[in-house]
Amino acid sequence: MANLLGHRLSQSKEIEILIDKLVGEIQGLSSEVPATQSPREDCEENNNYWVEEAGKNRGRALFYPYIGTGMGRGPYVELEDGSVKLDLINGIGIHLLGHSHPEVIRAALRGSLSDMLVQGNLQANREYVLLAKKLVEIAGRKSRLKNVWLTTSGSMANENALKVCRQKTNAARKIIAMKSAFAGRTTMMAEVTDNPGFKQGLPEYHEVLRIPFYDKHNPKSSEQALNELKDHVSKNEGDVCCFTFEPMQGEGGYNVAPRQYFMPMLEFCRAKGIPVWVDEVQTFCRTGQFFAFETLDFGDYVDVCTVAKTLQNGATLWTEEFNPNPGLIAGTFAGSTPTLSVGLKILEILDQENYLGSTGKIAKIHNEFVGMLNRLNETTCEGLLKDAGGLGLMVAVTPLDGSRDKMNELLKVMYKNGLMTFGCGRGPFRLRFLLPAVMTSEDIACAGRIIEKSILEMA
Repeated sequence: MANLLGHRLSQSKEIEILIDKLVGEIQGLSSEVPATQSPREDCEENNNYWVEEAGKNRGRALFYPYIGTGMGRGPYVELEDGSVKLDLINGIGIHLLGHSHPEVIRAALRGSLSDMLVQGNLQANREYVLLAKKLVEIAGRKSRLKNVWLTTSGSMANENALKVCRQKTNAARKIIAMKSAFAGRTTMMAEVTDNPGFKQGLPEYHEVLRIPFYDKHNPKSSEQALNELKDHVSKNEGDVCCFTFEPMQGEGGYNVAPRQYFMPMLEFCRAKGIPVWVDEVQTFCRTGQFFAFETLDFGDYVDVCTVAKTLQNGATLWTEEFNPNPGLIAGTFAGSTPTLSVGLKILEILDQENYLGSTGKIAKIHNEFVGMLNRLNETTCEGLLKDAGGLGLMVAVTPLDGSRDKMNELLKVMYKNGLMTFGCGRGPFRLRFLLPAVMTSEDIACAGRIIEKSILEMA
């Protein structure tokens, strides 16, 4: 290899020693973060300032009075009010390895030394190339996906996916999507999203056709979904650009479907030449495999796939047949150099440290956490934590009477008691947990105590 200045920077032993020192200093502070702590009176005035400033500047109050100090330890995070919360929402899916993970910090520090802190699809450094290479490699293990385009969010990854599908189908307009779907916050992804509360005041474009997601209480659920899919295609012959779905619905209720629900629809789409776009913005890295299409074993049917959140960036993957014409996909930003570096490091850690598979760390956390919820529902919180389940690090449960008001009240009570999570669903309304992959049995027990206390306060 040529001895270029940038190579000398990346190989510098002096810089590595400095990074080691920084990481060590941070880990020393991180080790002092306790397993939950109440707010401190001496922090109240300072915290109120930050919370009020945040609300004033964005034009509305924060959902939680959450302003972090920049310090945490695994699933625990320190806030400006002096409290320590057990964080089981992870930035709505971003912080898979929790707070202040040493290797994440190390990768971020390495990335911050680059000549440019933001990389683009026109001007890229090695971090861009290495992350794209890793994504293509892991996707290709159980699918036909061959190429990837990096961007900055799940919404932008989904926008690119839709463009790819429409170009492939000669500008067909109609999108077949699920009821209760969530696809993002851009104008077009708000159209794909099936939640009226998220698009008040926006026009309807009438380009999305809905089919029902799997309903385990309905024995004809799979048959009905297939029939509605066929009906939409029949009535819109030649004008369907794609069939898109989340393998496990996120914001819509953490709804899970078995492989046999998807397969007839995937076979039908293949026979009719309808592109299959799988939205894994939230499920990526969380279901016990890198991709939920691996977990559910239908990767061969996937033409386009989108990922984000855990990746720290957004990405759109497609098969060789769906590689778009030059000019269709572009954009100034591909990601910051630190996030590109961190995204790669997270994938490497998951791949090399026994997180994946039926006996991996993710499966163990899932089984312990769901087991804890079920035990509470059968004992001290009898009947008040129903239908616990999900996939991997995505777990949900229906609390109390399943109403929106009770769920929102419970979220605030749990936050006060030291646990942070969020809601999902349309009715019943559910607690959703995006569990960090670094949780221990002690952390799960801590979560159980706070959930139990909070439920009993409201019962």
